[in-house]
Amino acid sequence: MTHTAVSSRSFGARRVPQAPRPGRQAVATKGWWRAHRFLLLRRFSQLGILALFLAGPWFGAWLVKGNLSSSLTLGVLPLTDPFVLAQVLATRHLPETSAFVGAAIVIGFYALVGGRAFCSWVCPVNAVTDSAAWLRRRLHITSGRAPRGTLRHWLLGAVLLASAATGLTVWEWVNPVSLTQRALIFGGSLAWGAVAAVFLFDLLVAPRGWCGHVCPVGAAYALIGRAGVLRVSAAKSSACNDCADCYAVCPEPQVIVLPLKGKGGASPVITDSDCTNCGRCIDVCGPDVFRFTARWDSRRV
Repeated sequence: MTHTAVSSRSFGARRVPQAPRPGRQAVATKGWWRAHRFLLLRRFSQLGILALFLAGPWFGAWLVKGNLSSSLTLGVLPLTDPFVLAQVLATRHLPETSAFVGAAIVIGFYALVGGRAFCSWVCPVNAVTDSAAWLRRRLHITSGRAPRGTLRHWLLGAVLLASAATGLTVWEWVNPVSLTQRALIFGGSLAWGAVAAVFLFDLLVAPRGWCGHVCPVGAAYALIGRAGVLRVSAAKSSACNDCADCYAVCPEPQVIVLPLKGKGGASPVITDSDCTNCGRCIDVCGPDVFRFTARWDSRRV
């Protein structure tokens, strides 16, 4: 069973077809659960992590103290966002030893699973930008243009320079990740306004613009996970029917092209650090072209 893609998106000189309602074929051939499992698991992960943070201020169960920038779990496990630590060091302040230990744990974990897995499996803003992408498809919005992907790397450097110049962790004043968590715990129009601004930016201004082209936190995790072991592979690319559902749902669709088409002897493994390991391409692919594997597993079947 196939269906026809009705719109297209350009990656450089290449135009890739886009499906307005991806996943129908996958539901028909694999069933509803297998066509949505990684999406649902990601939402469970994101909501579960938020629930651990909210359990303290809401119910007095302080399993986790702090926030996604810096936390302490069960009083023994420190976790620190490496980008936050870099900002603190740029201010020429020396944090506690636990901050270095927490950052080392986070870096070690995401260096294995792929840094931008944080963006798709942990960050609550991902649900906001996914919702904007879904609504763009449903409303057939084709206007808008995302800035260059290198912008977030320039912004990362600019934030560190600003932190060094001001002595403040600059990004934490405007970080939508922190503001989303703050909005859920304390409310406030400023925090909710930041969340709404990200949604409207992705919906009306720049498709998939915030996470893929602006957010310096995502840029930091992309650098951390450049050699990540866990990767998505288009191992069964010979079964591809060009329905373009994978391109429609992927937050970084440009990373799919070469592994899927295999031109020039390209490996089927998506090794690009922009890949978020979200698994949506696996979900929506009716012929089961994609799968999770190790980065050195370059077999095609």
